[in-house]
Amino acid sequence: MRKLMSTLVLSASFVGVPAMVGCDRTVSHEETVTKTPTGGTKVKEETVTKKADGSVEHKTETNKVP
Repeated sequence: MRKLMSTLVLSASFVGVPAMVGCDRTVSHEETVTKTPTGGTKVKEETVTKKADGSVEHKTETNKVP
């Protein structure tokens, strides 16, 4: 009986953690690829993410490939 109770308590603690923390949700993701005059490529990624607490995060990342 003690083994069953300890297993139930441990399982309940694992189930409750994700419900309290929540997770981020991607609102939009946009990727733009352009060629440069020198023959390289420029990749620009824009991501908008909504956090679990309700805040919104805008992230822009630019990569240049020669």
